[in-house]
Amino acid sequence: MRDRLRSRDLAFLATDSPATPMHNATLEIFEPGPRGFEYSHVLELIAERISYVPRYRQRLQAVPGRLANPVWVDDEEFDLSYHVRRSALPRPGNEDQLRELTARIVSRSLDRTRPLWEVYVIEGLAEGRVAILAKSHQILVDGVETVDLGQVMLDVNPDQEPLGLDEWRPARAPTPASLIASAVRESLERPSTLVSTARGNVGALLRTADAARTRATHVAGALANRRPAPDTPVTGSLSQQRRVVTIATDLADYRQVRRVHGTSVNDVVLATVTGALRAWLMTRDEALHGIKRLKAVVPMSVIDDELEATSMGTQVTGHEVYLPVGEPSAVVRLLQVSYGFHNHRETGRAVAAQRLAGIAGFAPTTFHALGSRVAAAELRRGFHLSVTNVPGPQFPLYAAGARMLESYPVHPLQPGHALAIGVTSYDGKVFYGLTVDRDLVPDADVLGQCVVEALEELKESASDSRPRAPRGRRRTGSPTRRDRKEGSRPAGTPPASPREEST
Repeated sequence: MRDRLRSRDLAFLATDSPATPMHNATLEIFEPGPRGFEYSHVLELIAERISYVPRYRQRLQAVPGRLANPVWVDDEEFDLSYHVRRSALPRPGNEDQLRELTARIVSRSLDRTRPLWEVYVIEGLAEGRVAILAKSHQILVDGVETVDLGQVMLDVNPDQEPLGLDEWRPARAPTPASLIASAVRESLERPSTLVSTARGNVGALLRTADAARTRATHVAGALANRRPAPDTPVTGSLSQQRRVVTIATDLADYRQVRRVHGTSVNDVVLATVTGALRAWLMTRDEALHGIKRLKAVVPMSVIDDELEATSMGTQVTGHEVYLPVGEPSAVVRLLQVSYGFHNHRETGRAVAAQRLAGIAGFAPTTFHALGSRVAAAELRRGFHLSVTNVPGPQFPLYAAGARMLESYPVHPLQPGHALAIGVTSYDGKVFYGLTVDRDLVPDADVLGQCVVEALEELKESASDSRPRAPRGRRRTGSPTRRDRKEGSRPAGTPPASPREEST
């Protein structure tokens, strides 16, 4: 029996369109080692490691007549050099040029007739550095059958010995007759397969019809010389182009704020995002008229034996939190965000950051992919933006001897959502990747600068010269000084810092 695309993945595939390409990306910057770091090194590295993720050499094959969901089959014409591509910036390339190239690459959809991933080796950066931009379709990485390729590419040792190539040979592609026979047999043996297929086909048809209606509405609006007004500045009708903003900050600053205010690093990250959104809205002359808070979906890792767990031992679920952008006080914003996670901590199912950071390989790339899947699944409940924060290892990692210096997640935009935020902590830094619609958010760089300023505001609140938060407010979802002295803490949090728990 062939590995068939699951119904929920078929729904993700149906959502994919030129305006909403459903792939996750990661932009990583490397410092070359003694032997350099070139395209050939990356190609050789991926050739060695791709056997750990067999799905990266498979493509989707449709079943005639849509009698069943598509199946995964080996790509008989698999060409690694097609998927691993060489690019360059005019030397010496700067950050703005790298972000612009990244935005153009992530704006393009993947070729569905081939395995659904691409890797770009970008040379020409200042100081001889090299960037790797990897993107994989949302249906490719599920944390169970397949982890992200980026998770298996990095080593803790710069002198990792080559593993050698595997002896992979593609299996023969199934014929249309065999696909039909297999679909009929599965439907007879498992009636649930027939129901699942019917639901998937109906859902795909409905989404196609809805997209057609949306396009017709946009055309009518254009003829009338008007654009549909978004509900908020972070929602609206998407174009086919993106902007990407990257921000690097110090993890020590978040830990200082956490220590003083008795929250978690994840709370500080969300409060930083809240402060940045508030400042950005004010620069847009929104003046926060009628916008007191924005609803965010924050994918969280939990332990639950009753749910399907990832191969890494956790289940990723969506947690809704309201970001109080109308609140002028940075400390109050932090405490309100922290209280929004109080119930999650009290469940006892929260996964400690140390556990996530200790997963073999560079797990943030996989967890960001899972986070975007959660955001897509939460669309029916309605939200304004998604924020996925993933703790990574706090020591350097290497690819073919080159040290990874920075890692920025680049999340896909969900239909109608002009902003998605990914956050990764790694080797003493916290890296933000902001993905925005190019037309709806032309001032994305301003939002990036607001992230830096919002963190500075929180740092000032945690300095010794500033008063601590009122005791009464600290009781709402955060342990008081007395609680910490007695050793109590919210259920599910680790006993030692850092206490960030997130996807």
